[in-house]
Amino acid sequence: MQIGIDSFAKKTQTNEGGTVEDDAKAMSELIERIVHADKVGLDVFGIGEHHREEFLDSAAHNILSAAATKTENIILTSAVAVISAMDPVRLFQNYSTLDLISNGRAEIVAGRGSFTEAFPLFGLDFEDYDNLYAEKLNLLLKIRDEKHITWSGKFRPPLENQTVYPRPVQNKLPVWVGVGGTPASFVRAGTLGLPLMVAVIGGETHRFRPLIDMYYEAAEKAGHKKSELKVGLHSLGYVADSKEEAIEKYYPGYRTWFNQIGKERGWAPVTMERFNQQISELGAYVVGGPEEVAEKLIRHSKALGGISRFTFQIDNAGLTHEDLLQTYSLIGEKVKPLVLNNI
Repeated sequence: MQIGIDSFAKKTQTNEGGTVEDDAKAMSELIERIVHADKVGLDVFGIGEHHREEFLDSAAHNILSAAATKTENIILTSAVAVISAMDPVRLFQNYSTLDLISNGRAEIVAGRGSFTEAFPLFGLDFEDYDNLYAEKLNLLLKIRDEKHITWSGKFRPPLENQTVYPRPVQNKLPVWVGVGGTPASFVRAGTLGLPLMVAVIGGETHRFRPLIDMYYEAAEKAGHKKSELKVGLHSLGYVADSKEEAIEKYYPGYRTWFNQIGKERGWAPVTMERFNQQISELGAYVVGGPEEVAEKLIRHSKALGGISRFTFQIDNAGLTHEDLLQTYSLIGEKVKPLVLNNI
């Protein structure tokens, strides 16, 4: 199992706005953390894509390229690239360039994102949500797999015997499908034979097993071998020296952040009772000391039929740069060995 981090490049640690100077400092610290993640043995670092005030990840490939020049081993990926709102030609060029800079460490997780602000920003109709995604994913794969492209669709001008440059170091730039809980998305990924990245940000992780089974069934029907497929899991988490310390540091900022998002989406206010359910044995969140977190990752993997990758989403109000460096160290130096030695 590969273990890593996903980040949304939060602007400040307080969710209270901030200046351009704060933004520059936050970006510098983020790159420092990616370098640290590489040094402590984490396998992958992903940067999301948002177009909101509180995040700095609208051009994730730029952040990853900056980190690529200072790292040696860590895989650098989108988490996710909102392909519905992006030109697949530019997406491929951006990550192919990253692959050249990193000497073959770039990947794309192509998804639809959990926010909708990209659609009006780029003049797109949200009613085309699924059709945009399906068409643009198809074009991205065609660009990746074929040297000369002839293609036409509904949402982009056609391509006639075009070659998209630059080409990556890797023979096939890895493209994962990022999914939430929509069954059709699991089936699509399986039919295409693409690796699957499942974002579980609430509830009980084992309940996603039927959807993953659908993914494997669709892949088999399309002629893909299960042994060649990958399933990854992305969840909220935080690791400290003990579970008590982890909760003490993580919960206040979690409550702040999810109450802010909850106002937009009509969610009930966060309570400690519901948080405790989420960090319980069956809950999706991976919060605790190294031993507890390692045991939970192993349980999640078994419950889902085996996972190839786990990424922690740790961005949170109130967690300092030093807190994040420390939790990366604990994940790389303690959690990862425990998982790999016992899975």
